[in-house]
Amino acid sequence: MSSSRGQWIAVGIIVAILLGALTAGVLLQEDVARVAVGTDAPDFEAVDLATGEVVSLAEYEGDVMLLNLWATWCAPCRTEMPSMERLHKELGPLGLRVVAVSVDAAGPEDVETFVNELGLTFDILHDQSQRIERRYQTTGLPESFVINRKGEIVHWEIGPVEWDAPPQIARLRRILTSD
Repeated sequence: MSSSRGQWIAVGIIVAILLGALTAGVLLQEDVARVAVGTDAPDFEAVDLATGEVVSLAEYEGDVMLLNLWATWCAPCRTEMPSMERLHKELGPLGLRVVAVSVDAAGPEDVETFVNELGLTFDILHDQSQRIERRYQTTGLPESFVINRKGEIVHWEIGPVEWDAPPQIARLRRILTSD
């Protein structure tokens, strides 16, 4: 009987440890909801390279935004950037905010060099912690999210996009006028 009792005590201890670990995991994890078209865009924080200040999604509240996650080492990101600049010049005056968040682990100097090389004039942010990738549940770079004035994700693209192509311009114009 005592060996049976010892086994049950061991089982109880193991179950208690597993429950404790599960509870700790739940309490310590970031509040991450599923990201999809039709859901609210997750908040984020990143450094604005133009000002050096930390900004969040709240800074863009009420704007239609193209949020692009990218890195300087990403060849498809480099390919996509000129079309984002042209989009910014065409639809920026109508209220579209183009916001590109670099997830480079390197310092802001590398990101600034890249931005200057391509002559980018839209908002460039830097999230050296790469936390935004977890919040937006990205699978690679670049990934882009179109967020309406209510803060909802209304379009999601994985991979490089020719942002100033007629179908993209038409979609963004509809979003700009529908909110």
